[in-house]
Amino acid sequence: MSLLSCPECCHTVSDKAIACPGCGYPMTPVVLSEKKAMQTARPRRKLPNGYGCIKKLSGHRSRPYAVYPPSTEADSQKALTTKARVIGYYKDWYSAFDALSKYHHNPYDVTARNLTFAEVYERFYKEKFERGKKELSTSSKYAYDTAFKNSALLHHLRFSDIRKQEMQTVLDDCTLGYSSVCNLKKLFCQMYRFAIENDIVEKNYSQYVTINRDDDNEKGEPFSQEELDLLWQNREDKVVQMILIMIYSGFRIKAFETIEINAEQLYFRGGVKTAAGKGRTVPIHTAIIPYALAFRENYPKFRTNTFRTYYFYPTLERLGIAITKSGKKHTPHDCRHTFSWLCDKYKIDELSKHFLMGHSPGKDIEKAVYGHRTFEELQEEINKIKV
Repeated sequence: MSLLSCPECCHTVSDKAIACPGCGYPMTPVVLSEKKAMQTARPRRKLPNGYGCIKKLSGHRSRPYAVYPPSTEADSQKALTTKARVIGYYKDWYSAFDALSKYHHNPYDVTARNLTFAEVYERFYKEKFERGKKELSTSSKYAYDTAFKNSALLHHLRFSDIRKQEMQTVLDDCTLGYSSVCNLKKLFCQMYRFAIENDIVEKNYSQYVTINRDDDNEKGEPFSQEELDLLWQNREDKVVQMILIMIYSGFRIKAFETIEINAEQLYFRGGVKTAAGKGRTVPIHTAIIPYALAFRENYPKFRTNTFRTYYFYPTLERLGIAITKSGKKHTPHDCRHTFSWLCDKYKIDELSKHFLMGHSPGKDIEKAVYGHRTFEELQEEINKIKV
């Protein structure tokens, strides 16, 4: 019989022993050979004073090695707990040493790195709504609060441990409408930007998440022919002119915040929401050319919510057409529905309608790959619509 040294605790152990009596480390030949090979390739280093420490935690853990940064006088004054200051947990000593070395190469606030999703949101919310220079609306606060509640699956997770998969699961499992899912993604993106600015994380994983569902917020009801006639009768009103621009261009109201208007070749360029809709070119219908050219003069800083609240709804109320025939309230999106209805009414071909409205041809490979329209062809089609 000969004596061996335990690779884990250096206790003297018989070569006949199955496990070390001191720490319980298995002493089988296979394990010993693997451990010996690892030690030969990369021996453990004794950590210098003030470098931090690596501790092996008790119990059966998948990542038993805890890494702690060096303590300072400030730590004791702040009474930071050991759990709050841990850098991370690792499956072996060598991975733990790498993490500690990385920390010394680029020191960061360990406490911040251990904040949960909920704690980061609390800090983000205070900076955005309580310390921000610009006063944000109550509806904005409600949207962020609702998105946070809908991400309950992430609340208890350490923010620095969250990856794309966890956020993608939240988006995919959300049973609410399309706008709610969009608000979730918006929250993730803004929280990550805040976290990077405050050294909580180094990489933005929110940029990789996607919304894997179709927009279900396209419901609406077009203006009737009688309502259209009334709008044209009041076309000297600048707000009515803007409503007519939306009706005869097919753009969503949000697109007009950034839309390009070419006065020489007479087209709009812009769009929001979908890949097919963004950056599309739509010829200006001849009936609204003067209103389109005056758009920037009338609305130098067009804002969707401002126009909708203070101009669109009050104007429809004044004209007596705020409510549809079915009893619903007309919304700005009804202008887009009206454009679609006009395209059908005046027999605009289906492919041209797809291009004008920024719709994807879906699974129709022939249209998606081989469907083409020139600007002149689109111009001819859109002017089929009679006023």
